[in-house]
Amino acid sequence: MMEEKKSIAIIGGGSWATAIVKMLQNNVDELSWYMRNTESIEYIKKHNHNPRYISSADLDASKIKFFNNLNEAIKDAEIVIFAIPSAFLKSSLDDLNVSLDDKFIISAIKGIIPEDNLIIGEFFHQKYDIPYENIGVISGPCHAEEVALERLSYLTIASQDVKKARMIALMFECRYIKTSVSDDIFGTEYAAVLKNVVAVAAGICHGLGYGDNFQAVLVSNAIQEIKRFVDQVHPITRDIKSSAYLGDLLVTAYSQFSRNRTFGTMVGKGYSVKWAQLEMNMIAEGYYAANCIKEIKDEYNIEMPITEAVYNILYEKISPGMEIRLLTENLR
Repeated sequence: MMEEKKSIAIIGGGSWATAIVKMLQNNVDELSWYMRNTESIEYIKKHNHNPRYISSADLDASKIKFFNNLNEAIKDAEIVIFAIPSAFLKSSLDDLNVSLDDKFIISAIKGIIPEDNLIIGEFFHQKYDIPYENIGVISGPCHAEEVALERLSYLTIASQDVKKARMIALMFECRYIKTSVSDDIFGTEYAAVLKNVVAVAAGICHGLGYGDNFQAVLVSNAIQEIKRFVDQVHPITRDIKSSAYLGDLLVTAYSQFSRNRTFGTMVGKGYSVKWAQLEMNMIAEGYYAANCIKEIKDEYNIEMPITEAVYNILYEKISPGMEIRLLTENLR
């Protein structure tokens, strides 16, 4: 499998999928790109931009083979990068009849399967028998919008097979993208899920009028919360201060481009959860993650007051103002 030139398929038509295509086009001559929306496909072919997501990103349609049939997109690919919302992954694969056995599967989803409480790597391992050494994870800190603007960004590529991680990393490196590699597929995926929950919390606090001083305390407590969780669920030696963990948390909690922070801000300002979801054009993964992580942390008996607060606001419909006031007593 892992020879010089790789055939790559990107699955998804949203912002992050679009950003991944833009990055890979710097080093890869041809990509297969699956998206459901045929109008978007025709528009990109003609205008070299995705009309629905990060339309400022320049794309080279001459390097892309477009598909709206999942099996056709995947069948000849050696590397398959999934970049669709976690809540829709299982249903998106309902019609899959192509084997994934000989492929390297990469998660760029940054979410968790709601019905199963499985991170994406675990899902592909359990459901499709993909060995963990054939599973990779792309993590940040990196927002699609800044990739579109070609602002310097950093990616971490994780795989238990570090040689494969390095190969994937080289495909992404370019003038505005720097990469590093990791063997921690569980920690990087869980951290990517957890930082979305924290970003929802940060947004709620922003919507309620809490300032930068409190946000700094919230985020510093959050990285400790993330460390407690990943060390309990998958205990290996890792540096939680590295960019794949702390950096990804910071950008998601503070950035204007963070959809989870935006979602939280709306809830903090008084929008109902359902109305905030309807108002947003994109999925806030932190909504689904809060419920899943709550169940996992209860199973492991992990102290996670920020996650608990977000869960109570989103699922128990407790007043954001009251819940965050209670949370402030648990932060140091």
